[in-house]
Amino acid sequence: MKIEHIAIWVKDIEKSKEFYMKFFQAVPGAKYLNPIKKFTSYFLTFESGARLELMHKPEIANGTSNRLNTEQLGFIHIAISVGSKEKVDKLTAHIRESGHTVHGNPRTTGDGYYESVILDPEGNRIEITI
Repeated sequence: MKIEHIAIWVKDIEKSKEFYMKFFQAVPGAKYLNPIKKFTSYFLTFESGARLELMHKPEIANGTSNRLNTEQLGFIHIAISVGSKEKVDKLTAHIRESGHTVHGNPRTTGDGYYESVILDPEGNRIEITI
């Protein structure tokens, strides 16, 4: 078995799509639109074959207002492997220089991962790791 895809609700689907394309080379499928439900989505495919679904619906609530400092049950982040320490450092710097939030600078964690933590345009945590 394998995870087929992971989905996240977003406020700005186009901005989110562009972010994942620019920094993680995600390839979007065709935009899906259900006008009756006012629902739109994109499936983004990564080089490994993993997929992320971005979903938008106007009435979806904002969620927890301070997710960064509040732990809660449920999904907390996705981790994307880039292959080396140098690539973690370079991509983290590029994301910072592009005006996005770096929530945790590159470091080796207590359990041995080398990673940084950045936020996508919607505030979702992404670990960039080897």
